[in-house]
Amino acid sequence: MTPCQFYKCLADDTRLQSVLLIARVGETCVCDLMVALELDQPKTSRHLASLRKCGILQDERRGKWVFYRLHPELDDWAVKVIQDTAEHNPGYYQDALQRILASQAAKQVCC
Repeated sequence: MTPCQFYKCLADDTRLQSVLLIARVGETCVCDLMVALELDQPKTSRHLASLRKCGILQDERRGKWVFYRLHPELDDWAVKVIQDTAEHNPGYYQDALQRILASQAAKQVCC
């Protein structure tokens, strides 16, 4: 993946927040991201599919749920950019992070 492709993939607010959240929590399912981002399932899944096609995320189906994590073959520089962005911009996605952590702890939606 070239830097231009990488940044184009993350140029959307929903996709960027999704990647930052996944980088912080390690792995999550679509239902938890729906809660965190306050979006419906089709929109959430569409953005995650774009990130998977870009090679930024990897998915794994478990029953009827799909879980996402950073792709293990993602270039080191790209992982560092994601981690640095998450670390230095907590206010950008703090509310969504609180919602995803609460959803994962309560398992209120699914999985």
